[in-house]
Amino acid sequence: MNDPVQIHASCAARHEQGILLVGPSGAGKSDLLLRLVDAGYDLVADDRVCVHDGWASAPPRLAGLLEVRGIGIIRMGWRERVRIAAVARLVTPQGYAARLPRGPGCDKVTGRPEFLLDPAQPSAVARVGLVLDCVAGRAHLLDEGQV
Repeated sequence: MNDPVQIHASCAARHEQGILLVGPSGAGKSDLLLRLVDAGYDLVADDRVCVHDGWASAPPRLAGLLEVRGIGIIRMGWRERVRIAAVARLVTPQGYAARLPRGPGCDKVTGRPEFLLDPAQPSAVARVGLVLDCVAGRAHLLDEGQV
């Protein structure tokens, strides 16, 4: 059994799948989390996430809090914990290689599939949904040779 680790990230849940949003300060984690919650996802944690044996939860002091820049800190309903299905590493368009890598990598902290995601894209929420669908086997990420 691994010891709990607290990381600088945010987390949302769709049904039984958690998506961990990671990136540097100012990358757009809280803003994307707000859009995910608005789209029907559950808030799990904002700003700090406790990761333990593949599960994500909020540190007790931050449970149910979401920081919305320009408005303030909002208290809202949240899910106590969720199993992490995938990690979205938030990058700017300059953070992408000239060509995106084929398929996901593997996140070092969680061991879960890791995808690069530009949170400023209008399709960012839909892309999170596709990532979770691929991880769950409801959609299939094809290799270049399969197209």
